[in-house]
Amino acid sequence: MHWITIIFIGIAANLDNLGIGLAYGVKKMRIPVLSNVVIAIMSMIVTFVAVTAGSTVIEYISAHTANLLGSLLLCVIGMWTLLSNRFSKKGIMSSPELFDEDKNHVISVREAITLGFVLSANCLAGGIAIGANGISAIWTVISIGTFSFLTVAVGSHCGSLLTKTFIGKYSTAISGWLLIMIGVFEIFAK
Repeated sequence: MHWITIIFIGIAANLDNLGIGLAYGVKKMRIPVLSNVVIAIMSMIVTFVAVTAGSTVIEYISAHTANLLGSLLLCVIGMWTLLSNRFSKKGIMSSPELFDEDKNHVISVREAITLGFVLSANCLAGGIAIGANGISAIWTVISIGTFSFLTVAVGSHCGSLLTKTFIGKYSTAISGWLLIMIGVFEIFAK
């Protein structure tokens, strides 16, 4: 089993969530445990769909080709992460109150569904690549959900303390480099 890959994919897919959690913490906006669970579940659902789609690819091409394509896709996603603005996540970090529709400084379960869907966007392509590599869907989903919950919780709890740290400032770049390293590791792992 690819335990190292599964753990690192969970971390890489959720480093942006740490930044988002920090942004909420700095603005003194709460993300209750139940709302955080909803965000993690959204990431898990998107990851499961993506891994399943990726594993379907194996049925039409050889396992070696699927592994190579999945690994290269992880590298491309990592490079895209480094070079792009990561969809609307920068907007969330600079204006976290966008998802607090009732303006009470608490992310409700309903608000968490929308936020979770936006935060799970990076799980989509990574999940497809993981599925194409033939890596366990269930353990990948559990890893993504666990690290989603932990990064949002730590980020929102630590708020202003971590925004000035290396991880807070460079979470997107760290995530991108991790994805590239996972892709390279998977190319040579089989």
